[in-house]
Amino acid sequence: MCEADGLDPAKRLQARQQVLDSADARDCTLYRSAEEDDPDTEEEDLGDARILFQGPFQAPAHWGEAELEDFFGDEDPEQFVTALIECCAAPSTSQFFTPEPGDYVAVVNERGQVTMYYLYACHEDDAGRHCVLIHDDLALL
Repeated sequence: MCEADGLDPAKRLQARQQVLDSADARDCTLYRSAEEDDPDTEEEDLGDARILFQGPFQAPAHWGEAELEDFFGDEDPEQFVTALIECCAAPSTSQFFTPEPGDYVAVVNERGQVTMYYLYACHEDDAGRHCVLIHDDLALL
C-alpha cells in the first residue's frame, strides 16, 4: 500500500508504531455508515484504533474567505481538531482498516468516558494518517 501511495514503508511503519505506543495516545473505536447515501443507517464497527491528538485545526494562512467558508460551512471552527489515527490491527490482517472521511470516532478518556468525533478530512504521508475531526457535543457515558 505504501509504495502505491508513494510513501516510504519503513518511515510509515515507524510513524504508525509511535502512535500505537505513545503514552499520550487514547483508545478509540471507529464506525462507518453502512450506506454512504443514507446517514440514518446503522454504523459498522470498524474496530479499535489509537488516536494521538495534535491540537486545534489551523487553516492555512493563504486561505481566503471562500476557502474558509467551504471548509467550515456552518460548523464552529473551534470544534475542529487534528489527530493521528492508527488501526490497532496489523496491516496484514483482515481486521485492518484505514480511517476515512465520514467515519465516526469514539474516544475513551482516562475516566472511561466516551467523546464522539466526526472524521471530516484526512491525508497520509510518511509521518502518519493526519485527520481533521469535528468534536460532537453529544456526551456519552
